[in-house]
Formats: sequence, C-alpha cells, structure tokens
Amino acid sequence: MAELNVNPTRMELTRIKKSLAVATKGHRLLKDKRDELMRQFLSIMREAKELRETVEKNLSKANRSLAVAGSVLQREVINSALLIPKQEVMLDVEKKNIMSVDVPVFNIKMRTEEKSDIFSYGYAFTGGDLDSAIMSMSGVFGEMMRLAELEKSAEMLAGEIERTRRRVNALEYVMIPNYQDTIRRITMKLDEAERSNTVRLMKVKDMMIEENIKAKKDKEKSYS
Repeated sequence: MAELNVNPTRMELTRIKKSLAVATKGHRLLKDKRDELMRQFLSIMREAKELRETVEKNLSKANRSLAVAGSVLQREVINSALLIPKQEVMLDVEKKNIMSVDVPVFNIKMRTEEKSDIFSYGYAFTGGDLDSAIMSMSGVFGEMMRLAELEKSAEMLAGEIERTRRRVNALEYVMIPNYQDTIRRITMKLDEAERSNTVRLMKVKDMMIEENIKAKKDKEKSYS
C-alpha cells in the first residue's frame, strides 16, 4: 500500500491517528448505510415485482375488452366516444427521504369525485365491452402510478448504493491501509530516533565518567 508523504514527527503521528479514527468511524457508518439501503431496495423491488405482475394482468384484461369492443363497434364510433374526456387526472409529486435519498411520491387527484365521469360518452351508441375496457383502464391507472413510483425509487436507491459502495471500498482498501502503513512507518522512525538518542546519551555519560575518573587520577598524582 502507498504511504502518505508526511514528515515522521510526533505531531504528524497524532494527526494521522485522528484521521484514521475518523476514517474508521466513517467506514462503519457508510457500511451501515449501504446495508440499510440494500434492505430498502430489496423491499421496494419485491413490491414492484408483485405490482408489475398485477398491472400486466389488469392491462391485458383491459386490452382484451378494448379488442372485443373494437370488433363490435366501428373505429370511428370509438374515436368519437373517447374524443372529449369528462374526467381529468392531476399528478402531484412529493418527495420522501430514504437514507438521504429523496425518492418521489406520486399522488393522483381527479378533477371530480364522480366515478361515472370516467365515461366521456353516452350509452346509446356504445356497448358494454367499451365500458368494461374503460373501467379496467381506470382501475389500473393508480397501480401504474404506484409502479412508476416504486421503479423510480429503486433506480435512485441503486445509484446511491453504488456511490456508497465505492466510498466504502475507497476507505477500506485505500485510505485506511494508507493511514495504517504511514503510522507504522512514523512509529518505526520515531522509535529508531529514540534508540539513537539513547545510545548517544549513554556514550556521553560514559565519556563523562571516564573524564571524571581521569581527573581524579590526575589529582591524586599531583598530591603524591
């Protein structure tokens, strides 16, 4: 692993140890965030899978009804019946925070509360098959919006999971090992410098002792 290019001093050692502690804590928090994001993602995907199967089933039913209506009624009659809708759908988009990710929340509002307003035509020139198709389409619309909400949320969570995974890997395999290697190097350098200082002090002490012994001997000779 690469080491940080710093001077091997006690001040730098203290600073890097603090940085290592922060990186280790950040690594733990990011791993927890990644795991929770994965849990939320899998939960959303399970719901989306079940809902997609329901939506596809209901859409297939609506298409069959529309196909039957098309086989009974002329295309011009169907187009004329659906030309001017009575009902209007408004989509209100809000946001919900999941682990620092703002996922969308779709709220559907109808212009009127009258259920019969989904039919934009009179019943004189149309059949029950067209009514059934319109009702099926109206019933599946809310499910389609919920499915869109879930799939968009899953997409955004997947992106955040990938970003978090890269940060975790950068800390785990690059930054933390670099800090650890640098701490070892500085510690070795400081220990080596301390041993060298100890050896020098011992040599100075020995020289001072030798000088004192020599001075005593010289003094004794001068008296004799």
